[in-house]
Amino acid sequence: QVQLVESGGGLVQPGGSLRLSCAASVTIFSLYIMGWYRQAPGKQRELIAAIASVGRPNYADSAKGRFTISRDNAKNTVYLQMNNLKPADPAIYYCNAESTLSNTNYWGQGTQVTVSA
Repeated sequence: QVQLVESGGGLVQPGGSLRLSCAASVTIFSLYIMGWYRQAPGKQRELIAAIASVGRPNYADSAKGRFTISRDNAKNTVYLQMNNLKPADPAIYYCNAESTLSNTNYWGQGTQVTVSA
């Protein structure tokens, strides 16, 4: 059973930064495409960024230039560095792991990000 545990959410002022972390309990972390999604109240969950073990990360337009996704395969952890946070960014941020072998998706419990002065 894959477990994903997010951390790093919280309250930040507009223009501030947060770094989210997601630790995955998997046997071979490098076989998973890792992604960060977010869901604001009344809205659908949306992909923010994704990263495989090879190739370049993908970003939603709303994240380009402000957010950076990275992974540490030795620590089974994926990160989302969020800079210049805006009032449109508050949401619950979810970590996702997609197996490249079975295409099965796993989700973390989510971490709340709030942007307020």
